[in-house]
Amino acid sequence: MTLDLSIPEQSYIEDCPVCCKPMLVTYSAVDGDLAELSVESAD
Repeated sequence: MTLDLSIPEQSYIEDCPVCCKPMLVTYSAVDGDLAELSVESAD
């Protein structure tokens, strides 16, 4: 999974590359460094 850390906060749904089930990806970044990351099932 590639995150664009130039965006301070982002939340989106992405299909798992292994099982193809949707997952909710939420993250925040501070000065280009990952501050928080959450990945959970979007079912």
